[in-house]
Amino acid sequence: MNKFIMLSFLSLYYVVSGQSTTSTVTAEKPYKVEVFGFARVDYSWDTRQSAQVREYHLNLWPLDEKLDANGQDINQTGASNFLSVVSRIGVKATGPDVWGAKVYGIVEGDFFGNTQQSIALLRLRHAYAKLEWKNNSITFGQTWYPTFIPEVFPGVANFSTGIPFNPFGWATQFRFDQNLNDKFKFSFIAYKDREFGAFPADGNQNSPVYNSIIPAMHGKIEYRSKTILAGFGAEFYPNKPLIESVITPAIPINGTNPAVPAVILKSNETLNSTSLVAYLKYNNEKFHVKLYGISGENLHHLVMLGGYASYANGSNPVTYEGIKTNAAWIDIASNNKKTAPGFFFGYTNQEGTSSTVAPVNIYARGITATRGVKDMWRASARVDFKQNKFRLTPEFEYTSATHGKTKSDLSISGDENVVGNFRATVSAVYSF
Repeated sequence: MNKFIMLSFLSLYYVVSGQSTTSTVTAEKPYKVEVFGFARVDYSWDTRQSAQVREYHLNLWPLDEKLDANGQDINQTGASNFLSVVSRIGVKATGPDVWGAKVYGIVEGDFFGNTQQSIALLRLRHAYAKLEWKNNSITFGQTWYPTFIPEVFPGVANFSTGIPFNPFGWATQFRFDQNLNDKFKFSFIAYKDREFGAFPADGNQNSPVYNSIIPAMHGKIEYRSKTILAGFGAEFYPNKPLIESVITPAIPINGTNPAVPAVILKSNETLNSTSLVAYLKYNNEKFHVKLYGISGENLHHLVMLGGYASYANGSNPVTYEGIKTNAAWIDIASNNKKTAPGFFFGYTNQEGTSSTVAPVNIYARGITATRGVKDMWRASARVDFKQNKFRLTPEFEYTSATHGKTKSDLSISGDENVVGNFRATVSAVYSF
């Protein structure tokens, strides 16, 4: 009797609560969310002080000689560090089709920080959505610069991913991809810098970018087959460094009128720069080879050498010209699933400007009014030891930089000095 009463009570409960005592098939949800990322730790050891980012996690180039009172080079001093700030977390979401297109969105961050002071704080990397039709697609949001090719970047252990030989960074953008046939694709991207940007002449982050009413525009053609990926692109990059300039009149030599007021003038001058990029990847079952080259002006926003300079321009406050930078690299690596050695070599230089008149100001990376990096090269060797989703990579690299005097056209020559830095790195990554 007790069992009968209990079964009757349970049956009544399910009826009242709207639940069935019979099994049912739950409908699949139209949305799917996946979490991805990795935990990573890196140890680095350097023989020389370098231009660096985030407590030596990313080394750019070895610094010029800095002699003390006894003639000893202060920068000939080593450094080392343990860091996990490039550990990453991301979310990918897919949902029902939109206007006949497959759709997904990605939000991803790491703990690299946006500045040296914000290291270990969460930094936005990617935040975009993509609509994919059969022969074309649209991407909008923050993702890679169009000059950074996800399938063609150095596989080095150093978190630099080839910086400053390879462009790096993300930009908020609109991107349209069109398949021309089964092998060729055309892409058009309009973007505005966000994570990195042109050197701000007024000290306000990204001001040359948002002061320009025209976005950067990039177009490229890409070829894909079973073993080859190749592409060529061209970019137009407009900046407006200042909307006003303060002109301070010279004080007369006799000093009779020292209180001459400064003159503030509206500035309509813009800086329009261009660049070209070409890349190639050959891939088979045993190994792959990647080649990349870029040449252009004002590549500061790509975390590369160079930038721009301002010049006196008569009645207008100033005019601008970009500093030309060239870079190329090659990366060769094994495709072995467990033990994969690799080799990287990169070269970059800056050629200055076409102007022979000394600039008013220089806004650039790797160059000042007196000294600058003429060129640099880096060679590195690594071995990836892989087991399931764990990877351990030791790497040895050597970077050589030529420093010299800055000429009026912002090329580097004269009192040249070659310095080098040896870096040993061990990287451990567990992906999920």
